[in-house]
Amino acid sequence: MRFKDSASTINFRVLLRIIGLLLIIEGAFLSVPLVTSLIYQERDWINFLFTMGLTLTAGSLMTFCIRPRSQRMAKREGFLLTALVWVFFSIFGMIPFMLMEKDPLSVSDAFFEAMSGFTTTGATVISSISHLSHGVVIWRSLMQWIGGMGIILFTLAVVPMLNHSGGMQMFNAEVTGITHDKLRPRISQTAKGLWLIYIVLTAVLFVLLIIGPMNVFEALCHSFSTMSTGGFSTADDSIEAWDSVYIQIVMTIFMFLGGTSFVLLYRAAHGEFKPIWRNDVFRTYVGIIIGCYLLFVIAIIKNGQVHSVKSVTLDPLFQIISTITSTGYEISAFSSWGTFVLSLAFALMFFGSCAGSTSGGAKIDRLIYLLKNCRNEIVRSIHPNNILTVRVNDRVIPHETVSKVIAFLCLYVMIIMVGGILLTAMGLPLVDSFFSAFSCISNTGLGAGVTGYGGSYSVVPDLGKWLLALIMMIGRLELFTVLILFTPTFWKK
Repeated sequence: MRFKDSASTINFRVLLRIIGLLLIIEGAFLSVPLVTSLIYQERDWINFLFTMGLTLTAGSLMTFCIRPRSQRMAKREGFLLTALVWVFFSIFGMIPFMLMEKDPLSVSDAFFEAMSGFTTTGATVISSISHLSHGVVIWRSLMQWIGGMGIILFTLAVVPMLNHSGGMQMFNAEVTGITHDKLRPRISQTAKGLWLIYIVLTAVLFVLLIIGPMNVFEALCHSFSTMSTGGFSTADDSIEAWDSVYIQIVMTIFMFLGGTSFVLLYRAAHGEFKPIWRNDVFRTYVGIIIGCYLLFVIAIIKNGQVHSVKSVTLDPLFQIISTITSTGYEISAFSSWGTFVLSLAFALMFFGSCAGSTSGGAKIDRLIYLLKNCRNEIVRSIHPNNILTVRVNDRVIPHETVSKVIAFLCLYVMIIMVGGILLTAMGLPLVDSFFSAFSCISNTGLGAGVTGYGGSYSVVPDLGKWLLALIMMIGRLELFTVLILFTPTFWKK
């Protein structure tokens, strides 16, 4: 294959070659649902074998038949590659949903489901999981696990050559947060370290879930979807199907860890515990959870929803952590706790938890920057000559970074507004439209009204599903990585 290269154009050859390499990795992951279907003697194994073969073939052709003249990858290539990878993964990842033996999905539904999985949003067009094969169910959870830590980050861990070919640009484009600290000198070593922590935590969660009432299959699926803060389950009633306090406690702990910066978890694993509590973001994360827990308990008591000790202890704590980490698991009694609790849930969904975690939302880091900058502006209105700085973790934050945070939050709100308005134009009710856009950009997956508890996003028109899929990807890649592709400046030299 030949593509015209010049100094002024994007190096498409190297992009397609790396995407091909990534598709080979996705093809390897497809062996998991394939083997699962064979174990349970389900006919969907044929669909996974076909998808696996198609993905590996496409990946191999792109990897071995495209010969880049240069391995050059600048910022533009890094941004474009990061966005394209999520699209390609979703395109090939949606094929099993279209070939399901029972109730196969349309192209629009299948792409929505795949993008929701890889971005760990957890929104679904499938109204009932009970009729799905074990292979399809584990593929949904595995997609979330792959996307939780990041497709690009996994590639950086297993393909060391990318250290010299735009690896840092790719790392910055995909990893959530405002600034990104390398744990090790080489970016591949940092990626390996983060993925190792992720794998170990998933394995520990799997073992703990097996000890409880879950079987091996259920424990594996929930380990994938909980550690990635994705929220897909193996039962229509989600975790309430097991009615287990033990399961709820274990998943609450690991959702909390999933919402914590993996850089802090990495350092904790190496015996560095002091940086954790000294971290302003982590302390705020814990403080928000404690504060919301107290408010939730008051609301539950006021609304007469105290039916047991669990009603004012574990249930509100589970729901708070599930919401702030964008996991999206939902207690059935949640809707009866009152509108005040629902409004708090909106705030938790908006900001999410810590940057560098697997959770969605705008991140607590940006909330801290915003509040401290607002405080400075209030003081400056009285004392205009004062020199005030935003200081986080004992470091002065550059004004350019603060401005970028404010721009991010403004764009975040604008996308919710534009998305909501477009969905209303497609015939969706007002509340459902705006909340669906809000839920998708925060990668939470919770719904309201027609898309709420017990329902699905299948009621959204096809065009609306494509729009929401785009919003999910924009939210997962934190706006700029995707939005920059729609600017004329990006495509100019």
